[in-house]
Amino acid sequence: MTTSRDLAIVALDVPPDRALEQGDLSLALAGAEVIDLVGADALALDGDRIVPGSQRATGDRLLDAAAASLVRQEPYETVEDWLWRRGRDLFAAYVDDLERVGLVTRERGRRFPLRTGRTVPVDSPARSSAEQRRTSGEPVLAALAAAAGIDDKGPEFSEDLIGEVITTVLAAVGDAVMELEAVRQRRAIESAAFDNVWRGGV
Repeated sequence: MTTSRDLAIVALDVPPDRALEQGDLSLALAGAEVIDLVGADALALDGDRIVPGSQRATGDRLLDAAAASLVRQEPYETVEDWLWRRGRDLFAAYVDDLERVGLVTRERGRRFPLRTGRTVPVDSPARSSAEQRRTSGEPVLAALAAAAGIDDKGPEFSEDLIGEVITTVLAAVGDAVMELEAVRQRRAIESAAFDNVWRGGV
């Protein structure tokens, strides 16, 4: 399994009362894909620029799609630009793919059995592996899970432990998630102000 698939499975395994933002998850998944593609020699980083590498298949459908979408002309895309471009609706794509291969299922509604509920992982080696990786505190998955809101706090680690490339990716994910949260807050304030005008407020 890849970091991106592990992250998607872990996200689907959170309690139903913990609301996750799909935008945050999608950005974190896009960052996980960069890390996975570095490991597959499909790309390298030159500073914060993504330099395409080998085009051989990774064996993962979504990772192959990610590799095929890399910008292959200079100046290459930055990690930040990749996160915003590739991250659009990426969590939904992972949910669909995991359902396609039988790693997740939709719960039946308790009161209305014909109505499907939330999507949850099925008991499988993939689920066990993802959860073991999460509970072990493996720094890369832990940092991505924290950025996506799955865990409250990410691990403290040094660049010496995980390397400059992964540090660059994790920093970009963190910045993008904070930027998205700022956008959500701004929209909430604007919406509240608009509602106040309609109610005759000042």
